[in-house]
Amino acid sequence: MVRPRSSGSAPLWGIAGKAGYVVCCIASAGVLLGSGFAYHTVNEIEGIGGSDVLSNTPSVGEQNILLMGLESRTDWEGNVLPADVLSALHAGSTNGVENEGVGGNATNTLILIHIPAGGGKVTGFSIPRDDYVTYPQSYEVDGVLETAGKVDDAYGYAMAQEENQLLAADGGKMNNTIAFEGNEAGRLATIKTVEALTGQPIDHFAEVNLDGFYELANAFGGVEVCLNHPVAYDSYSGFYAHHAGLQHLDASMALAFVRQRHGLTNGDLDRTRRQQAVIDSVIHQMKSQGILSDIPALESLLSTAKQYVITDKGWDLIDFATEMRSLTAKNLVFETLPITGYATIDGQDDNTINVPAIQAEVAAAFNPPPVTHSSSSDEKKADQPKATPSTTTVDVLNGGNTQGLAGNVSSALVQAGYIAGTVGDTAARTTTEVLYGTGVQGSADAIATDFGVTAQSSASVPAGHVEILLGADATTVPAAITSPAAGSSSSPASTVTGPDTTALADADGIPCVN
Repeated sequence: MVRPRSSGSAPLWGIAGKAGYVVCCIASAGVLLGSGFAYHTVNEIEGIGGSDVLSNTPSVGEQNILLMGLESRTDWEGNVLPADVLSALHAGSTNGVENEGVGGNATNTLILIHIPAGGGKVTGFSIPRDDYVTYPQSYEVDGVLETAGKVDDAYGYAMAQEENQLLAADGGKMNNTIAFEGNEAGRLATIKTVEALTGQPIDHFAEVNLDGFYELANAFGGVEVCLNHPVAYDSYSGFYAHHAGLQHLDASMALAFVRQRHGLTNGDLDRTRRQQAVIDSVIHQMKSQGILSDIPALESLLSTAKQYVITDKGWDLIDFATEMRSLTAKNLVFETLPITGYATIDGQDDNTINVPAIQAEVAAAFNPPPVTHSSSSDEKKADQPKATPSTTTVDVLNGGNTQGLAGNVSSALVQAGYIAGTVGDTAARTTTEVLYGTGVQGSADAIATDFGVTAQSSASVPAGHVEILLGADATTVPAAITSPAAGSSSSPASTVTGPDTTALADADGIPCVN
């Protein structure tokens, strides 16, 4: 009898679904940058795929792509990874996987990417794995009917139900076909759950598991990341960092980096920001290292991708290439679906959410209204004071429920060019407020807009200072701060000390994270 491990039991592991995205970028955008690629390279690209859960939808034009990172310690045929591989990945033991519930089949990384028609800014929403949702259909596992739970558990429940039914009809012996059909059921359940949550149809998907991310990162030569501060050794993931700033991670440490959530100020939300940062890093590496024009390097990555990345068979990556040629970290914007709070449900720590609000936010981001200009509005805008980050000191005080948010907001603002001021706590409050002293109204207005509020002048705030009073309505750093619009007057600067931390973060938009 197959039973999925509940995502709230044993140590949890997060896998970077971005690896599938990265490979798809390489396999699609790269191959058509020139016309000189060998025919067998094209065959390698066409060989990536394997799933029948989605119908044959267009691979060009407007589309939504779901990236799934599976925490499984098994291969796609259901075999437990070799002991030496589990050890190298800091992912438990063979006995732990087989008999103690280590691992599982939860999608600990879910990122929904929107590609607009004709190119333009690509928007991605990370879906926190602990979001409590109602599943579009129920799943019966070991006599228990699962109708709601964490969004990342849909895969495991559907997979277990399908495998149990097939095992009962086939004498109880696992085989490759049953393992494949189980994963297919999990993929479809995840897709339907994300569609119901976001209100958006999914056209294509890419999926990678634990071993797959490691192998892909190894083939890619690791990743560059930027940390706000040194990180103490985390026994769950195996990650540590002796210093802040830019550093290169090999495949093993890259995996540990995106798996860690214990010891992070904001837990899973910080891990989500790490996942987003690595995508930015990999896009930078593809561009700067010339991988997209290096046939041997490209062929090596594609060979690895064929073994470890699953996509829907209807996704024509060659056609998709035309949509991805101009992709850079600067026109890829990440956001995280908002939560309304935390709750313990059926013994699990969950995020509570507002589904209609989420659907409205995603719809607005994926299909923004056309921008209209008028001479009167342009004149009014010209009369407004300008933001002056380099001469504005920002004090951030936390009166909300998200621990460590004041520090994260301050770090993001410094990265956007502002001067760090006081960071601390204040009396509990419901809503966020932005106050300012003399001389910095433009900066206050810009910051207030990022938080969705209106800045107010205050005699209690020193000249040259903006004061942010975070309320319970603020749960994450606003995406507009971490991804300032093109043409902004901000002059980004690093938030960390120690080794050089500015070159990559400033030039290529790779954020420093916890």
